[in-house]
Amino acid sequence: MAERRPAAEGVAAAAKRLASHVTRTPLLPLDWGGNRVWIKAECLQQGGSFKLRGAMNRLLLLSDAERARGVVAFSSGNHAQGVAIAAKRLGIEATIVMPSDAPAVKRDATLAAGAKIVPYDRETESREEIGARIAREQDCALVPSFDDVDVIEGQGSAGVEIAEQLGEMPDTVLVPCGGGGLSAGIALALPEAEIVTVEPLGWDDMARSIVAGEPVPVVEPAPPTRCDALQTKRVSTLTLGALRDSGARGIAVTEGEIEAAMAFAMRQLRIVAEPGGSVALAALLAGKAGAVSDRTVIVVSGGNVDPSLYAEIVAGS
Repeated sequence: MAERRPAAEGVAAAAKRLASHVTRTPLLPLDWGGNRVWIKAECLQQGGSFKLRGAMNRLLLLSDAERARGVVAFSSGNHAQGVAIAAKRLGIEATIVMPSDAPAVKRDATLAAGAKIVPYDRETESREEIGARIAREQDCALVPSFDDVDVIEGQGSAGVEIAEQLGEMPDTVLVPCGGGGLSAGIALALPEAEIVTVEPLGWDDMARSIVAGEPVPVVEPAPPTRCDALQTKRVSTLTLGALRDSGARGIAVTEGEIEAAMAFAMRQLRIVAEPGGSVALAALLAGKAGAVSDRTVIVVSGGNVDPSLYAEIVAGS
């Protein structure tokens, strides 16, 4: 049997399914380079990131028996919150495998949504292996953060909103990329747009995978980054396949460029953007995005950042 793959039809269905469950986040105008570009502010989504879209879509499609057994997910924080919020609303017990060094603001919000947290050491332990073991032991559904058709199609609902809000197909969409669930979903939703994945320098495995035509892992030792949400060391064939089929390309930005984008987002757009959520904006500001037009869209994918770190970065930029 052929592997099920995410599709445009699935994204359209997910967008309709999610309409009453997620926030239709704003498309904010920004005058830049003689054009008016657009910022898709997913940092204003419930839970502080786009992750609620995929998590809710996945959980809505569970059977009653599956809901009764609960779910398990692994995440540094944003997917954790998405799953926890969706599970709480649907009356499902959720267990989240989360790195012990995850930002406190993300950990606390996940606990506040009613989920149980199982901590792990991201340097010595595998979150995938821990999640799979819990799923076997508890006979519950595993909800991956990006390597899942229903999750990818749910994330693509952001792309459906972009087209509706813009009133036409965008030329280019710059998207923060970890495992590629959001960028793959948007690529399926917006087949005529150029999709540009943006990652932290040294963690740009999706960009290199697109060129290679197969998943290429992060080169170890990976450099330190404040983009905890984008520390995925190997992309999936599902997300890579959707992006390659769309003709996507990838670029990388530095930590300094990311910090400058966070400060810009606060001062010019009046939004809070976390490091990982700021990388696409960083690419624009650093001149790495290429030519822009009035149909260029930049996704700010999340705003969950510890207040002390945020104050430090904004004050120093």
